Amino acid sequence: MSDTLIQVDRAISELRRGATVLVCAGDFRVLMLAAEAVTPESLEQLGTESGHSPMLVMTGTRAKVLGLKGSGASTCVVSAPDCLDQHTIEFLTDPILAKLPAPDLFALTISTAGRVEQACVTLAKLSRLLPAAVIAPVAASAKMADATTVQAADIETYMNTAADSLRLVSQARVPLENAENAHVVAFRPRDGGIEHLAIVVGEPDLTQPVLVRLHSECFTGDLLGSMRCDCGNQLRGAITAMQAAGTGVLLYLAQEGRGIGLVNKLRAYQLQDAGLDTVDANLQLGFDSDERNYLPAAQMLRLLGISKVRLLTNNPIKVDALTRHGIDVVERVPHIFPSNEHNDSYLKTKASKSGHMF
Repeated sequence: MSDTLIQVDRAISELRRGATVLVCAGDFRVLMLAAEAVTPESLEQLGTESGHSPMLVMTGTRAKVLGLKGSGASTCVVSAPDCLDQHTIEFLTDPILAKLPAPDLFALTISTAGRVEQACVTLAKLSRLLPAAVIAPVAASAKMADATTVQAADIETYMNTAADSLRLVSQARVPLENAENAHVVAFRPRDGGIEHLAIVVGEPDLTQPVLVRLHSECFTGDLLGSMRCDCGNQLRGAITAMQAAGTGVLLYLAQEGRGIGLVNKLRAYQLQDAGLDTVDANLQLGFDSDERNYLPAAQMLRLLGISKVRLLTNNPIKVDALTRHGIDVVERVPHIFPSNEHNDSYLKTKASKSGHMF
């Protein structure tokens, strides 16, 4: 288990620094670059090393936004009669950097992605980069000694495998402003990836349903006090509610920006400032409206000995996800705070498009 996690983690590191990785399924192999890391030099090198013209892999969500023909599939492969250049790739994948003149979209060929191509997009998402990759096929006999190699199957199962491998690595008493009897527990996957945290208030009675909140980290709201969202209020309000109830557990999940990462969340903010709502901004970037995975939360609860919860949330998806992963949600406890002029439309969008119950 740990070897497969480590290979994916290595591939993530390579992509984030602009290097190529080799993604394989059986004898089919492609060299991959993260689309947002492409330069004219790296594109030329990719073509030289593979012997083929590079192609672009992107989500069907992004292709649909662009109005590309054949964009109904979950993942699409885009090729051009001439080799794709950096301008075309940026225009197709990054609405922030897209510059006129627009490339000739009618000249592009759109085809449905196979397993390896889909895995490349998943790997880009895991890297917290834009969900697009530039690829070129490589012959099975070709020697690629310098490229980090990763199997498509390991990419596909990475999130669940990492969640299943979570282990408790540290805990300490941390008196909080609104809950002095609290301690923080850290959980780490076996590949050494990013830790998830549990804030435990009081001493939960594990024979009874425990008041629990799943809180995805929000640097801007939790730490800076951003008024664009309600995350900071929800974080501090949950701890206060748990103190008032005598006990509770807040899971602080490393899933910034509904799972798209901080940089992509800032990109989404730019699109919102241009007139899009929070859901459409994510779709414009090529992501789903919510990319989070709640299996880590379920695994953390099991490691804490918690099987029944009263879930502090307005989001029915969290209730369904925990239930699906084997946690008994005996009650949904509403968690509502007043809006302000900066987040009023954001909260209305969460209600109308994401099903949040306010």
